[in-house]
Parts: sequence; structure tokens; C-alpha cells
Amino acid sequence: MNIKTLSLVVPAYKQEKTIVLNIESLAETLSKLDCKYEIIVVVDGFLDKTYEKAKKVKNNNVRVLGYKVNLGKGNAVRLGMLEAKGDVIGFMDAGMDIESSSISILLDFIKLHDADIIIGSKLHPDSIVSYPIQRKILSWGYRTFTHLLFGFDVRDTQVGLKFFKKRVVRDVFPRLLVKQFAFDVETLAVAYKLGYTRIYEAPIKLNFRGSGSITSTSFWRVIFWMLWDTAAVFYRLKILHYYDKDKKQ
Repeated sequence: MNIKTLSLVVPAYKQEKTIVLNIESLAETLSKLDCKYEIIVVVDGFLDKTYEKAKKVKNNNVRVLGYKVNLGKGNAVRLGMLEAKGDVIGFMDAGMDIESSSISILLDFIKLHDADIIIGSKLHPDSIVSYPIQRKILSWGYRTFTHLLFGFDVRDTQVGLKFFKKRVVRDVFPRLLVKQFAFDVETLAVAYKLGYTRIYEAPIKLNFRGSGSITSTSFWRVIFWMLWDTAAVFYRLKILHYYDKDKKQ
């Protein structure tokens, strides 16, 4: 597979301290690839100066979108993905937890396998990761739950680095509804349902820079909403067959 143009969507929420460095680092990485590129930053709520600082970056390959009210990562990613023009379109979390060098690895995988979707995976044997024990527990439990519900053979659905062929984006993303916790699983479940089964995992380098702890209250709140959103995806997918309907961008 030959990639002529690449689009990278960066959903950003309260990233005023790192967003400029983040964009510049990504632009430097993408400029070394043998293809044209665009970076689409989508600011998920004007809650600090993330939008203003991102807009000041002087790079013709960078576009900055945003909206006033925080609606969730899924909403920001969906907006950016449907705005993107590349042959291959992906998204990567802001915050610089995932090293930008991981992008090249995923793109090599998508070309090697002619994949529909390539996802970064903490569980790939070649991945180098550092993240808190509570997040490891969440990942293990959620991974087991999603395998039981959806059956697709993906070990790690939650890493914020994924790339898709353009036709997959155009078919899948207009159908998506989840704005927060189960967005990644909804994306993969719908893609698989529509016949895009060439889904591969690739290694990443990840060093979690956020809060090292989750309070007991927020831990159980996150679990509840992850399970709720995921069950809703299952209901729409298996019972209502909602995603079978034709959705226009």
C-alpha cells in the first residue's frame, strides 16, 4: 500500500501547557515521512488556553478546530476524522504520553499488511510502556469484557493511536454515537461488523504522564460509565442493528 497523503487528528482537552510542543513534535515527525501530511487539532471545550495557543502555531499543515463545551474525546475525534482528507487517517491523543516515533511503526504495519485498521497496543511484545497499576487493572477487565461481547481478536482497544484507510473512516465514523468512554470499542466493533476485519496491532512507546493515581470514587465512576457505554454499543449493534443503516457524512 502506498500512502500519498496522511491525516493525523489530535483531540485535545485542557492541554495548554504542552499543546504547542506537542504539535511541533508531531509536525517534525510527520515531515520526515515520504508523503504529504496534515495535522488536525480538535480542542474539546474552551476550558483553558489550549485553543488560543494551538492557533498560534505557524505551520500550513496544521489546522485547529474546536468548540466551547466539553463533549468528550469521541466527539472530538469523530469531528476531526470526518474533516480529514488523507489516504490514511488516524488519531493520536494529545499530552505526549505516546512517543511520536510510534507513528512510523504503525504506518509501516498498515503498508506491510494492507490493513484496514492499525492500532497501537500496550500488549504487543515489542511495546515499551510505563503506566499506573490502576490503569492496568482497568485495561485487563475491560479487555476481557469486550472480548466476551464482541468477539473481535484485539488484545488492547484503548490506546489513543490508531490509523484507518480513508474508505473505512468514511463508512464507519458517520455511524458512531459514543462521545466518551467506549468510543474506541464502538469504532472497532462497527468496523468489524461492516466487514473491515483486517485489524492489526502494532508496538508503541508509552510513558503515562498524567496523574499517577485515581481516587476510589473516580475509579468506580469510570468503570460504571465504561460498562454502560459498552453495553449500549452492544445493544445497538446486536439488538437494534442500528449500525447496519446507511449513514451519510
